[in-house]
Amino acid sequence: MVRLMSDRAKIRLYVDHPLGEGQRVPLSREQAHYLFGVMRQAVGGRVALFNGADGEWLAEIVEAGKRAGSLECIAQSAPQQMPPDLWLLFAPIKKARTDFIVEKAAEMGAARICPVQTEFTNSERIRQDRLQAHTVEAAEQCGGTFVPPVDDLQKLSKVQDNWPDDRQIIFCDETMVGQRSVLSPADPKNVASRSQKWAILIGPEGGFSERERARLRAMPQAHPISLGPRILRAETAAVAALTLFQTTLGDW
Repeated sequence: MVRLMSDRAKIRLYVDHPLGEGQRVPLSREQAHYLFGVMRQAVGGRVALFNGADGEWLAEIVEAGKRAGSLECIAQSAPQQMPPDLWLLFAPIKKARTDFIVEKAAEMGAARICPVQTEFTNSERIRQDRLQAHTVEAAEQCGGTFVPPVDDLQKLSKVQDNWPDDRQIIFCDETMVGQRSVLSPADPKNVASRSQKWAILIGPEGGFSERERARLRAMPQAHPISLGPRILRAETAAVAALTLFQTTLGDW
């Protein structure tokens, strides 16, 4: 039975464990500290759990300790909701702004997040585990039941070398500022009406190099677009592009 929204618990946790009626779920040390030390929960308290595959489940605390605890699933409170098959590729920027991009991508329905190193990328490394933690926190806070995986940083050229033939890629090209180029699924000649697998590519603060832009334009799956009459900062461009995709080709 799926419970109504009003029956949902206010505290939500992502767990790496199967969920189902009567299923016992152990807590990590960090989760136990959060529930019992920070949120002051006790045995009998209710928590919403999700694992990215089994929907959201209402669970009851059955064991509570300073460093451990466990819950028992009572009933499903929301079905699993999967996002469109959309990857977000972006060049990392300053730490807080990269965090913002990852959080918003998780909230807005990206299915995979792929940091890429371009010729003008300022950052040469990322903390993949820290960015993955941000996607978990975003899903917990926004009511999502899916957590997009975050890839480790790869060179854009290597990603292109292994690009799948059946995935279309929208790359936001600052040289097209002011041109009307948003893909329309209403156009029968447009690949948008035929493809279900997509990716969005956001460039670095310095933009794409001429070599990168030429290679992208040569890809048969690539679609350069403008994001309006003004050049946007990278984190703004990511949100704008995700919004355009979700309202045109996605699940909004």
